[in-house]
Amino acid sequence: MLEAIDTELITGPVGATGWMQTASCAGHSDLFFAPFAERPEARVRREAAAAVICDNCNSLGDCRVYARANRELGFWGGESESERADAGFPPTTPIIGRKRVAEERARNAMATAS
Repeated sequence: MLEAIDTELITGPVGATGWMQTASCAGHSDLFFAPFAERPEARVRREAAAAVICDNCNSLGDCRVYARANRELGFWGGESESERADAGFPPTTPIIGRKRVAEERARNAMATAS
């Protein structure tokens, strides 16, 4: 006998993933996912480099929809975790607020230094 499944507890990919094979970011995961203990200034630079790749990608829209639907971590569809959170799609981690403050401080410091 099959038990009823609580769909609120199901996690995993939502939506099509075929676009991933032809996405411009293939092979560049170091730009799209933060290394352990990444400093905010380094995050800003890394995500700026990732955004350049996203800008020229034919899969940008599919990638953004996928990341938002799955509450992904990392840089997807031309958006950082903070940008997705601001659009109403926060990652399912409690640390986003602290990262957002650190990113904003890093951006301000880099802009002042330029």
